[in-house]
Amino acid sequence: MGKRYFCDYCDRSFQDNLHNRKKHLNGVQHLRAKRVWYDLFRDAAAILQEEQTKKPCRKFLQTGQCDFGSNCRFSHMTEQDLEKLSAQVQGEKRLKELQREGADIPPGAIEDWLDKRAQRLSAAQSSSALLEKPAPFQYPLGWPPVQELPPSLQAPPPGGWPVPPNLQWG
Repeated sequence: MGKRYFCDYCDRSFQDNLHNRKKHLNGVQHLRAKRVWYDLFRDAAAILQEEQTKKPCRKFLQTGQCDFGSNCRFSHMTEQDLEKLSAQVQGEKRLKELQREGADIPPGAIEDWLDKRAQRLSAAQSSSALLEKPAPFQYPLGWPPVQELPPSLQAPPPGGWPVPPNLQWG
């Protein structure tokens, strides 16, 4: 069968030879999948700038879905999404400015999150303590169904298999 090449971007494999690999790596499907993968790690400011230059997608606004998906050349973001993204970009800018000035990270950002997490965990533990522990799972009577095994697969009887007289040591 030979070696196989697995493409992480496309989540598929094929026989690995020069022709197949070159054809795949230059293919439209692979290039789109690779672009989508790298778009996941783009900066929020770059996304905002790109989305503000695009016109809204009519089909997406009317039906809530678009046949082109992430490959659409129009924007699928609503005004609220753009406002949230803009606020996120402003927050990142402020944080970078504070770090450049030598100031510490605003107090409470991490501590608040840790406090909320501790409260959720304690609430979950206290509510689970109030609930009874579930009974261990048991199969219903007659399950699994007992099957007769062929003699070659059956367990030996307690005294062992009887040995025919012609095979006894002697």
